[in-house]
Amino acid sequence: MSRDPAAGRSSAARGRRMADKARAATRSPRPARPDAADARDDSPDIGVEARLAAGVLLNAALEGRGGLDAALAFREVSSLPGPDRAFARAVAMAALRRLGEIDQILDRKLQKGPPLAVRTILRVALAQMLILETPAFAAVSTAVKLAEREPKTRPYKNLVNAVLRGIDREGPGLTTAESNLPEWLAARWRASYGEPTLIGLALAAREEPATDLSLKPGVDPAAVAEAVEGEVLPGGTVRTGIRGDVATWPGFDDGVWWVQDAAAAVPGRLLAPKAGETVIDLCAAPGGKTLQLAASGATVVALDRSAVRLKRLTENLQRTGLTAEVVATPAEDWEDDRSFDAVLLDAPCTATGTFRRNPEVLRATKPADVAKLADVQHRLLDAAAERVKPGGRLVYCVCSLEREEGETQIIAFLRRNTAFRTAPAVPADVGAPDEALTPEGWLRILPSMWAEKGGVDGFFIARLDRVG
Repeated sequence: MSRDPAAGRSSAARGRRMADKARAATRSPRPARPDAADARDDSPDIGVEARLAAGVLLNAALEGRGGLDAALAFREVSSLPGPDRAFARAVAMAALRRLGEIDQILDRKLQKGPPLAVRTILRVALAQMLILETPAFAAVSTAVKLAEREPKTRPYKNLVNAVLRGIDREGPGLTTAESNLPEWLAARWRASYGEPTLIGLALAAREEPATDLSLKPGVDPAAVAEAVEGEVLPGGTVRTGIRGDVATWPGFDDGVWWVQDAAAAVPGRLLAPKAGETVIDLCAAPGGKTLQLAASGATVVALDRSAVRLKRLTENLQRTGLTAEVVATPAEDWEDDRSFDAVLLDAPCTATGTFRRNPEVLRATKPADVAKLADVQHRLLDAAAERVKPGGRLVYCVCSLEREEGETQIIAFLRRNTAFRTAPAVPADVGAPDEALTPEGWLRILPSMWAEKGGVDGFFIARLDRVG
């Protein structure tokens, strides 16, 4: 699903502006006629180039929604060898997850804030030293080289050296996990879930999540778990213990599994499609839930406004040998009079529940986005309800932690749609944490749940049955 409908409407011009800003924050153009000192740096240094790429990715992510993924195509990143590209992304993601703590450490060392390009160099270096456990001498050396190579950062190279060596020598000092959360989001989550849960969410935001796999029916979860060095979670999801290119993992070419967070698999299980039923997946891309529905034997329509994002869904259908009718159009504008036994609406949302995998959402999401997307969800829910046959069922879900996008939507929907009733969820039956069950019978899954298993993405999920 799209985190924000605006993501599907972004233009090439906006992408170029974002790229320009991200690059400018990390580096400045070289002079047309470098002096002798500049000439010494003309030969490429892959270690330095990878750190430069990490800074480009970091600043692109801080620029706005989808920035980090778009920046992977920037020349500074795409021109690197594969392992160095992966290293640059790992550094940028580590810096994003711990940005508040990194800045706490830097602010204690810096009497006056340096330019953003210098702070970026320091952030990248500390992400390596404190999180990825890169040897300090390597992180400091490449940071100083980065500062030396550009005119606007060169005057700060001694500062960069002194700050980083001081932190290595004296230690980073105390930091708080909550500092990694934007203040406005922390305040909202404290009010919604309480201080202990807020701390749990902040701790979850620090950690890189494992990859989860959903399996085709009939595939042995224990065998897949053994092959991918993982474990079987409640509900049958397999959580892997390996990293890297999923296309090289056992079972990928056989099409017996697809990547899908454990929480993202819950809505499809709650909908419980059966062979011979008609089912529609609204806002279907990138397609994990569509694959679940198709694997049940139901006749499935997968609908999404983005033809580009549906391409990945189609590729996964082909790889897994599953079938679905794929339609590229907005759900509320679909000119088709069919109704369905079961309807799944994974609505566009702020995606604040996915911060473990996408730490940039914490910086990209703004308070106004919540209200804007709540209006979109309202309209989509009403459109989805019209597609449900009498006696059929509707599952609504969002990967957001904001109540306006979850609980409030369903309360309002039930008031204006008296033909629908809540069908209470049973967490054990759908592979959800027991503590996710709300008094109303809905599911509110938080990233701090299953902490002993490595956490899970945040979701709100409700099943609504239409009176026959």
